[in-house]
Amino acid sequence: MKMTVSQKLIALVFFLGLMAGCSSTGDTMGQDDMEAGSDAGTTSGQQEQGGSTVFGGGDGSGVSSAEMTDEQRREAEARAERAQEQAMREITTFYFDFDTAEIKPEARDVLIAHARFLQANPGQNVRIEGHADERGTKEYNLALGERRANAVQRFLVVNGAARGQTETVSYGEEKPAVMGDSESAWAQNRRVELIFQ
Repeated sequence: MKMTVSQKLIALVFFLGLMAGCSSTGDTMGQDDMEAGSDAGTTSGQQEQGGSTVFGGGDGSGVSSAEMTDEQRREAEARAERAQEQAMREITTFYFDFDTAEIKPEARDVLIAHARFLQANPGQNVRIEGHADERGTKEYNLALGERRANAVQRFLVVNGAARGQTETVSYGEEKPAVMGDSESAWAQNRRVELIFQ
């Protein structure tokens, strides 16, 4: 199943919201709050000073953020950042407005994640394929697809990728993602795809 960019962005936003929702403010509960949430003062866990505790059961076992060292916190944050960049790198298709090669603002963070990946992996190459919708002449659409691919290539290089890692090609209107002559179909055909090799 191939996800659209919109679906991937929604999944990324959901993931980030989930990560933010799981964070703790470090507030401690008062005795009245604990008694209101338990039977006769029996709780499955207590709030520790300076952190939150997540319990797996009534035996008091769990993980406390107060017990994490600074190094463990940094490692956890680095893992979360890598997971976020990995999720962003799942997006490999970027859409353009009609008759323009300007990269949309919502695509920039994703392209930066791709550029960082290329910078960290000098042996990795990417083919940047430019496409256009069917409106206009074949020659014009080939040139437009090339301008779009070149815009993405410049953006990747400015953000850390080596020019030698990138190759551009334009297909113009020759390889539509969606058949049809509606605005919806045309919007899905005005794109650049990154093909990692």
